[in-house]
Amino acid sequence: MALFNFFSKDKKESLDKGLEKTKQGFFNKLTRAVVGKSKVDAEVLDNLEEILITSDVGVETTLKIIDKIEERVARDKVLGVEELNSILKKEITNLLEENNTSQEVKFDVPKHSDGPHVIMVVGVNGVGKTTTIGKLAYQFKQAGHNVVLGASDTFRAAAVDQLVIWADRVGVPIVQQGMGADPDSVAFDTLQSAKAQNADVVIIDTAGRLHNKVNLMNELSKIKRVMDKVIPEAPHEVLLVLDGSTGQNAYEQAKQFAATTSITSLAITKLDGTAKGGVVIGISDQMKIPVKYIGVGESMEDLQPFDRTQFVDSLFSE
Repeated sequence: MALFNFFSKDKKESLDKGLEKTKQGFFNKLTRAVVGKSKVDAEVLDNLEEILITSDVGVETTLKIIDKIEERVARDKVLGVEELNSILKKEITNLLEENNTSQEVKFDVPKHSDGPHVIMVVGVNGVGKTTTIGKLAYQFKQAGHNVVLGASDTFRAAAVDQLVIWADRVGVPIVQQGMGADPDSVAFDTLQSAKAQNADVVIIDTAGRLHNKVNLMNELSKIKRVMDKVIPEAPHEVLLVLDGSTGQNAYEQAKQFAATTSITSLAITKLDGTAKGGVVIGISDQMKIPVKYIGVGESMEDLQPFDRTQFVDSLFSE
């Protein structure tokens, strides 16, 4: 099995570059907030609150962070502004740790006695769901796993076609029946095929529409029931893909999907093209669902397992 050093210099550089817009926006605002100040006072805290909210950390999560810093100010009496960065960094790290956000840094696949590990991927159209599936397939394959894709997003012809292209590009098998096919039938055939091929991991794409929540809930529930018949307890993961560049809209999407199906993990994409990277912190805190992957660039290696320590270190690096 090929092993990857996810703490490598290339990975760190990719993460730093991907978060560059977020860092620039955040630290420019933070510098202005403390200019001419020698200690953290009520005005600095008010400014910090505004900075966190406008960085898409979210109101509730921001208030948690501010409360923690206020406690530190009250305890230490005089807190210099030069200490603010390190304290803020520590509080954000603690927040991610409290919410069980992933510290895994490898594309490991749990073993199951009844067949491969099954990941069902959900998310609205346009968030990068199909691209994320392709990149996941690539990373799992590079880590030495046999991967099978299932094209159960049969609502749009483009979704099936795009997944076929990704399967060819990565060099993994795909099960598809074209547009208009029964999504649960595709999922059933995919799992049977994967078992026959002794696959290690199966990734199932699903429809990305939210305009009719009842139909979406029924469809996802049916797909899950069908998969459970082939491999008990499948899917083992339900991965929600969110577009980080949409900021708080991503949080609203997460809430809607969480209301229709049981989400086990999150992938937040397109962080390289936005200054709204703070949404990772807010979504993790508010949803209590671990962030498992982040997208910080266009290449297949730029979908990274989310490491909270590396993320915060990069966010606060010069």
